[in-house]
Amino acid sequence: MATEMDYVPLAVCVFFFALVTIMGFVAARWRVPETLASIDEWGLGGRQFGTWITWFLVGGDFYTAYTVIAVPALVYAVGAYGFFALPYTIIVYPFVFAVMPILWKVAAERGYATSADVVHGTYNYRPLELAVAVTGVIATMPYIALQLIGMAAVIKALGLTGEIPLIVAFVILALYTYSSGLRAPALIAFVKDIMIYIVVIAAVVIIPAKLGGYGAIFDAADAAFKAKGSGGITLAPAQFFPYASLALGSALAAFMYPHTLTGIFASRSGDTIRKNAILLPAYTLLLGLIALLGYMGIAAGLKVASNNDIVPALFKSQFPNWFAGFAYAAIGIGALVPAAVMSIGAANLFTRNFWKAYVNPQIDHAGEAQVAKITSLVVKVGALLVILFLPTQFALDLQLLGGLWIMQTLPALIFGLFFNWFRAPALLAGWAAGFLIGTWMAWTDGLKPLHTLAFGSTSVTLYVGLIALAINIIVAALVNLVVPAPRVAPRPAE
Repeated sequence: MATEMDYVPLAVCVFFFALVTIMGFVAARWRVPETLASIDEWGLGGRQFGTWITWFLVGGDFYTAYTVIAVPALVYAVGAYGFFALPYTIIVYPFVFAVMPILWKVAAERGYATSADVVHGTYNYRPLELAVAVTGVIATMPYIALQLIGMAAVIKALGLTGEIPLIVAFVILALYTYSSGLRAPALIAFVKDIMIYIVVIAAVVIIPAKLGGYGAIFDAADAAFKAKGSGGITLAPAQFFPYASLALGSALAAFMYPHTLTGIFASRSGDTIRKNAILLPAYTLLLGLIALLGYMGIAAGLKVASNNDIVPALFKSQFPNWFAGFAYAAIGIGALVPAAVMSIGAANLFTRNFWKAYVNPQIDHAGEAQVAKITSLVVKVGALLVILFLPTQFALDLQLLGGLWIMQTLPALIFGLFFNWFRAPALLAGWAAGFLIGTWMAWTDGLKPLHTLAFGSTSVTLYVGLIALAINIIVAALVNLVVPAPRVAPRPAE
């Protein structure tokens, strides 16, 4: 992939980055409240985002820049296996429709801003609250780093070298997030998503026309995988269970992350969330089209040093340089929205469930907002340091563990919404078992997402996070049988 400086796409990128930077600072005056000095206003946008704002915001931080880079890269490398992201983004929305309005109601009525707030309000057990909060923060850090990887791929495609461009983009992101809070990514998400839709629609129409149609693209991809001796445009029978478990496990983890829950808590009503559960699958259609870019890269005969370079290389080879610059800008801005929401979600957790719980219980709303602002900067710095000083593979490996870890918070967060049979110490024991055993399995497998279980002469390969969740629930159920019932068993409103 050529990396010589090309000033036309660079100018296009700079223009759109300048546009969203201005929007990021203007967002502080968008639907301006009396003050932003509270987590409800700075970190949750006043809990007043309606259907369309929520749609763009949740879509913007769920379908990220790294998604646009990584899904086609995986399809380019292994073929059909890379499409597991499609069924998981279909499975997740019935879950969102059924569960998230109930979670939103509990949070809105009681002033909860984080998943750990909900857990503490349900069980009144600080160790479990802390476990959920710590898991959320450490699972989010590598996720932010991956957004910066997506941005780094764009910077590389523009021919820029060194870390300065990435640092500049980070500083701009940090400043307007500090100033405007959640309103900044919510407003920028409108621009980002419209740009992504334009880029993808143009790609799936124009590139196949240049390459001889979709039939020729699939034939070329099939021939390439057969020549390589691995991968394929259809799943092998041995891949069915791993593929399905990856889809199911990813769906269960998706809305446990602080950034996706931030979009839920910022919504205006339960009906807003239900409408979004119906509308958000439009992004799944978009994701399917984005995944096809991997096959197009094969058909175009592109060879890249890193699979993550395939999408920028494809646009560079198939489009005029000004449109390639527009595509790069769309991907780069696609990193800013989720990175901002992720840092805000992690900051809310730290502020509410560590700082307020253990350091300064008497802190007022303005103090909470200030701590959250500073924490959001620290989180971004941490993610930037990962990218600058550690191998990219380190962030990828941590992201695998992040998905495994965040899934272990599901029983503590969700079960209490529907029944109060589980007691807090049992849920904590289940979380610890799932967290530790799941991490050990992933580590012994070389940080791969799949683990093989042997039952005599029979074996089955499944997503390690799903196995860890099953261990979590089993341990919690067993411990629950021996843990004495509390004198008072608080239960959230329904």
